[in-house]
Amino acid sequence: MAKEGVKAREIKRAKLVAKYAEKRAALKAAGDYIALDKLPKASSAVKLHNRCKLTGRPRGYMRQFGISRVTFRDMALAGKIPGVKKASW
Repeated sequence: MAKEGVKAREIKRAKLVAKYAEKRAALKAAGDYIALDKLPKASSAVKLHNRCKLTGRPRGYMRQFGISRVTFRDMALAGKIPGVKKASW
């Protein structure tokens, strides 16, 4: 499980990206790379990394559910995710 600070940092980055998205797009379209360089580095969308909302695990992230594969499996087997059941054939 990731530290709370790591999860908080990722949330903070997401807010920063959303805040500067319009300004960043306008500067890119205008070709003003000097002004673009003066914006905060964390406001770039490339800095974002998908993490599990519950555990903060950075790998094995399932976009459809917003959680990692490990957490998904535990929750699915416990019946906590509606409409998901174990396949058998």
